[in-house]
Amino acid sequence: MMIRKLCPNLDNQDGLETVLEVPIPEEMYTKMGSNAALRWHNMRALMKAQSAVDKSTHLQAKSDNEFLALLKLVGAPLIPFQVHLENHTFTTPMNSKDCSIEASTAKYIVQQYIAATGGHLALSAVTSMYAVGQVKMLGSDMLREDIDHIVNARGNCEVGGFVLWQKNPDLWYLELVVSGFKVSAGSDGKIAWNQSSSQPGHANRGPPRPLRRFFQGLDPRCTASLFLDAVCVGEETIENEDCFLLKLDAAANALKVQSSAQTEIIHHTIWGFFSQRTGLLVKFEDKKLVRMKPTNGNDSVFWETGIESTVKDYRYIDGIKIAHSGKTVTTLYRYGKSHNHKRRIEETWRIDEVDFNICGLSNETFLPPADLKREQESGGDNHQ
Repeated sequence: MMIRKLCPNLDNQDGLETVLEVPIPEEMYTKMGSNAALRWHNMRALMKAQSAVDKSTHLQAKSDNEFLALLKLVGAPLIPFQVHLENHTFTTPMNSKDCSIEASTAKYIVQQYIAATGGHLALSAVTSMYAVGQVKMLGSDMLREDIDHIVNARGNCEVGGFVLWQKNPDLWYLELVVSGFKVSAGSDGKIAWNQSSSQPGHANRGPPRPLRRFFQGLDPRCTASLFLDAVCVGEETIENEDCFLLKLDAAANALKVQSSAQTEIIHHTIWGFFSQRTGLLVKFEDKKLVRMKPTNGNDSVFWETGIESTVKDYRYIDGIKIAHSGKTVTTLYRYGKSHNHKRRIEETWRIDEVDFNICGLSNETFLPPADLKREQESGGDNHQ
């Protein structure tokens, strides 16, 4: 699938083409209208952060706001941990007396992963990165289901693209456009935030945290630093690949900071599946359970979010192995008194461009939007 970076200037044949802020797949551009003039009109509306496509339901959402909420959940989730890149230098001895066998094994597996993705020298030389990619999404309705029933994604395929900038785990910026709707997210090192084309910026609770998408084979430095504190809990076969399974549980105090007056994050766990043959990350998975505090009575509603990403197509970019494609499946499960609903969203993604050590990438690139609303000020709820 081709990726479009320029939009033709139909107002002036001799005029310059317009550079798109977010490159989009050719398929998405084609769906914007039946002819070139209509596509150009809709593209200009998109660049003004307006919806540029028809008002049909996307990902089986019942409204545009619901679709945008799903885009944020699937396209721009955060992990529950802060990541410090200095961890991957392994200053702590492998056989520390304070380390359990499971923790020491995990450190050894991470060391093999670092070697497989390019080695300490190559990873340590990276100061920033840039990536352009495209996505295809399918979604199911929020259906009332039995616990053992499988909810399948269906309907029209939503097509889009994204651009991602990063200077370190706390300095990053994402722009994602799917079916004419735009979601932005970022962190300036002090606060992580997100916004959409129809909603103001909103600050996430707690300290700034990395974007989950980096851990889908895109940033080996962050991945190694994250799993250095993990434990090895066994082995598992993923798509005929024998893997070591590393596990991380978010600390209770970290979850408390990320919770709000209306929500309580009960647990958030991350798993990494590393190939025994290649040493590379094959699958990244996390699961979060949130309790919605009742306004009346004692009947709580629970939201369980599970996200599984399989990563593949590793290629060397400047001596570092980066995954260039994969699939992410998100399952939402809401339960409690009179509630038992599931929803499934599938995202197939591909990386078209990656580059490191971007000249001129300043900290101003990662500043939050001017209309940013902090949760404690607005009383809103965002339990990413």
